[in-house]
Amino acid sequence: MTSPESEVDLLTPLKEVFGYTAFRPQQEEIIRSTLAGRDVFALLPTGGGKSLCFQLPALARPGLTVVISPLIALMKDQVDQLQANGVPATFLNSSLGEEERKARWRGLNAREYRLLYLSPERLMAGEGSILDSLVRWGTERVAVDEAHCISEWGHDFRPEYRQLATLRDRLSEVPFMALTATATTRVREDILRQLRLRDPAVFVASFNRPNLTYRVQAKSKGYQQILEFLKSRPRESGIVYCFSRAGAEGLAEKLRGDGIRALPYHAGLSQQERAANQESFLRDETRIVCATIAFGMGINKPNVRFVIHHDLPKNIEGYYQETGRAGRDGLPGECLLLFSAGDVAKQTAFIAEKTDPEEQRLAREQLTRMAHYAEDGGCRRVALLGYFGEDYPRGGCGGCDNCLNPRDTWDGTVAAQKFLSCVFRIRQKSGFNTGLNHVVAVLLGSDAEKVRQWGHDSLSTFGIGTELGRNEWGSVGRELVRLGYLRQASEPFTVVELTPEGLAALKDRRQVFLTRPMERPRPRAQKVGDIECDELLFEKLRQLRKTLADEHGVPPYIVFGDVSLRQMAREYPVSESEFRRISGVGERKMRDYGESFLDEIRAHLRLNDRQEFH
Repeated sequence: MTSPESEVDLLTPLKEVFGYTAFRPQQEEIIRSTLAGRDVFALLPTGGGKSLCFQLPALARPGLTVVISPLIALMKDQVDQLQANGVPATFLNSSLGEEERKARWRGLNAREYRLLYLSPERLMAGEGSILDSLVRWGTERVAVDEAHCISEWGHDFRPEYRQLATLRDRLSEVPFMALTATATTRVREDILRQLRLRDPAVFVASFNRPNLTYRVQAKSKGYQQILEFLKSRPRESGIVYCFSRAGAEGLAEKLRGDGIRALPYHAGLSQQERAANQESFLRDETRIVCATIAFGMGINKPNVRFVIHHDLPKNIEGYYQETGRAGRDGLPGECLLLFSAGDVAKQTAFIAEKTDPEEQRLAREQLTRMAHYAEDGGCRRVALLGYFGEDYPRGGCGGCDNCLNPRDTWDGTVAAQKFLSCVFRIRQKSGFNTGLNHVVAVLLGSDAEKVRQWGHDSLSTFGIGTELGRNEWGSVGRELVRLGYLRQASEPFTVVELTPEGLAALKDRRQVFLTRPMERPRPRAQKVGDIECDELLFEKLRQLRKTLADEHGVPPYIVFGDVSLRQMAREYPVSESEFRRISGVGERKMRDYGESFLDEIRAHLRLNDRQEFH
């Protein structure tokens, strides 16, 4: 049991420094375990407040907290936010000039800082010079952020993270904390083993992001679909993920041609270009970033209102983490995935280029799970959470396309019988299985060379499926895989084969219901996380925030997030005491920005009536 004094120790900096009045679920337990000197593993969803779990202990107890972070941009962003709140924090990385590096080194030697951000590469460089200095700097705890990077089973594996075992040896008495937002059970176990966490306090929060709406649309005219989406949200910023660098470049260029402020981000750009484009996005000067997966882990921008996937992601872990960059502030966020079978074929071709058979097998398995998610007619949230081993407590979420606009089912028994029978006949005649597209070709009576070469034009199922088109048959086949009647296997190419369940369904002529293809979703009126407010005042406060941010040389959200602005535009604070009750208003921000925002609110009220909200 903690004493009343320790309660004050946490709540005082929570309010005065960070401007918050309450902890999110599990945050306080994680912080207290850290302060008690225990090793900690915490899996919190994106936007779940991971950073506070090591930032608050750094203020509540003396000594230095070392944060291992994978990206330079992520370090700078977090340090900027901490310094804006008056917290002595710094980072060491390759972006610093020699004089600045020496100045920060002197500050560390003088123990002026409470938090130090380092990349694993920087930590291990220089013949151990930083490693040797950590004890001298009074290191009291180590936090490993984005800890899934240490696992070869994780979607973002970085070999440099494996070297952190050396840090554990050097600081054997210092408690370690590992934090991540995306990890299956297998990855969690690997993190604990690789970091050698000792009797850790383990916290696994729900993967559910209730403020996010998940939608999948059939990709027909991808660019037009995206343009229509963006034009319907003219004041919102977001990320569009593309499969290739060329795709990201081309999409950004087309959007600019249609008057939308968009920039590309991918590994083929120079470091300077990437940094400039990212900074433009963070400062709300660019509305859209068209990116490959190289973009995002280092982005702490809370007011990303939507994430679009122009192309199918390679795996569900990556999809979950990328969609998680929307709505980090708790306000509504939208996640739209454009899906086509062609994307599956494109990804499959790239997988075939891998030289390691086990890598190929895992990649195909992950891609199949991703495609099943896209074509599933059930609740998206149930499917996502189920992948990470979590049961959603209700039958449907009311926050995805399939719950909001349920897709029709149809009696697909005849189509299923034809497809399953064709797979059976091909195997019976040739002694081998074929890919899904070949089965479709046989059903359609194709004159393709392999159909004739293998004698499949003589099968009883040849040409019996002309009532459906190629895409429709492909959809039927993929759904039969998803329902468990067919199984995809690698031999070494991806082929489909009957499962025992599929063979039984074929012989017994079982009734099979299939889901009709997805349609464009209807708009949704109410969204989880909405904060009703005076939209005119909110827009004025946004403009003021941008002006102040430019004057201080920081991104707008470092001044105040959208949640704070919407609360101001709802509560109309006109005195300092009222303004302090707004979420995100700490002592430093009250001093730096309070009067400017109060003046704007008072001026608005002189010309406009207060609105009432329920």
